[in-house]
Amino acid sequence: MPRPSGLPKTGGRKKGTPNKKTQEQIEAVKSDGITPLEYLLQVMRDEGREPNVRIDAAKAAAPYVHAKLSSVELGNRDGETFRVEIGAKDAEVL
Repeated sequence: MPRPSGLPKTGGRKKGTPNKKTQEQIEAVKSDGITPLEYLLQVMRDEGREPNVRIDAAKAAAPYVHAKLSSVELGNRDGETFRVEIGAKDAEVL
């Protein structure tokens, strides 16, 4: 008998839990001693390497270390564009 609509799902795996294959891959990479990200970071930090090689390693590692910013469209609730007015009375001379 199917669950009645509107009732939340119960039981099962929690969202984001890796399956067996993914967990095995993670363990295999860890058992080799160094992850690809750790290798890229080592190359990036190695001052004896060419700057171009270090920059390429930094570019490759960046998405795994820093979140990518998304663009956001700004607007008023009325759909009109923003208008900024700066008058002489508001200006401050330093």
